[in-house]
Amino acid sequence: MSGGRDVTEQHHEPERAEEAQAADQAQAADQERDPVASTLGESLAKAARNSGMGQLVDGETPTGMALLSALGGVRGLLETILPGLVFLIVFTFTQNVPLSIGISVAVAVVFTVVRIVGKTPVTQALAGLIGVGLSAIFALITGRGEDNFILGIWTNAAYAAALLISILIRWPLIGLAAGYLMGDGLAWRSVKSKFRVMQALTFLWFLLFAARLLVQVPLYLAHTDAATSALALTKLLMGVPLYAPLLLITWFVVKGQFPQKPQSQAKKPQGDSAV
Repeated sequence: MSGGRDVTEQHHEPERAEEAQAADQAQAADQERDPVASTLGESLAKAARNSGMGQLVDGETPTGMALLSALGGVRGLLETILPGLVFLIVFTFTQNVPLSIGISVAVAVVFTVVRIVGKTPVTQALAGLIGVGLSAIFALITGRGEDNFILGIWTNAAYAAALLISILIRWPLIGLAAGYLMGDGLAWRSVKSKFRVMQALTFLWFLLFAARLLVQVPLYLAHTDAATSALALTKLLMGVPLYAPLLLITWFVVKGQFPQKPQSQAKKPQGDSAV
């Protein structure tokens, strides 16, 4: 039986070599025609795959474990949610800005230390700690609890602006990421139906960040303790509970638009007739 498998493998080796060569030629063509878009698409796809979304893309159906992994796993979710939840609870009952921020930062530090001690990847915890730390500095400098959320507001604004600009210039960011993640490169722009779907998906992600801004900015500008507590609550409610369903919707749409094929089978784009 093993001999048969060896013969089969040898039979497919030339075919795989041709596929790999075709993929290299397609990537080179993308890079030559649209170097900025190609580089950005590859970077977005790599970031998506490293974040755990690759497990969703590689599977035929979105299992609970794959979705959980795409969200950072149980520990990743706790690292994302708990610092904000702790701030909300402590501030609601005490209205003490330094105390609320101090405990929130302490929670983030504990998560980071646990990862370091356990010799597990610290990127997500460290990024969370830096975000919590910078937000805490802003709030402590001004003495206002709402400034603990100013960094998140600006981050949402930056994402919303980038997504909207990409739609307006007809290079939707979700399309760039999906194209390279699914081995299609920039070829999707030559298919009007795919192009429109990628525009629509990117617009949905824009709406997510825009909705956060519409709700959170007025609460931030209110400058009251009640509004600060409401701001902390809305940040939690408009975080993972909105992000996770939209991620799943994106998966279904992308899988429908891009039949699964390995990166080595990427085909050469035919042009940009959709533009």
